[in-house]
Amino acid sequence: MVAAVALLGCSPKDAPRAHGLDITGAKYGLDFRLTDPQGHQRSLADFRGKVVLLFFGFVQCPDVCPAALARAAEAMSLLGDDGTKVQMLFVTIDPERDTPETVQAYTAAFHPSFVGLRADPARTKETADHFKVFYRKVPAAGSYTMEHTAMTYAFDPAGRLRLALRPELTAKDVAEDVAALLKGVAAPGAGSAAGH
Repeated sequence: MVAAVALLGCSPKDAPRAHGLDITGAKYGLDFRLTDPQGHQRSLADFRGKVVLLFFGFVQCPDVCPAALARAAEAMSLLGDDGTKVQMLFVTIDPERDTPETVQAYTAAFHPSFVGLRADPARTKETADHFKVFYRKVPAAGSYTMEHTAMTYAFDPAGRLRLALRPELTAKDVAEDVAALLKGVAAPGAGSAAGH
């Protein structure tokens, strides 16, 4: 949690601490160009003004992915009216099985505002690499499953990558970090992890 200090730009002893890892200034995760279930190209600019939560996963995931989406939905609920200022994006790492219809149905099951994004395998890998997300197919019972990074990325309303939210954080933790980003408490450059 070393990098998660000084969100107000004040001294570490009186600064509020983010629950997520502060990666402000990271040289990765700058943007994406992926397709929503309606066939529209989407990028971070489409969600400017909102805190964006971005998670890479797959529809047939048995535990980590549904937990991340359920946590985001609960965090939005905890935020009350400010929950409308949050956009959850789910990027499939399994475009072979996760069709646009499948992704839309999956994300909508957690919250009607959630958006599923996908691309062809080459663009999926390129995007995951840009966000330092690892994934790979693992054979399982005549089919396969996917191993993957389980971090949720949080962008501030200006579209800057600010936090990496670990899977063990609670919905309350996420809601508190999102609230800080919405209030502009987390000043750019404070607690920066620019070397990541």
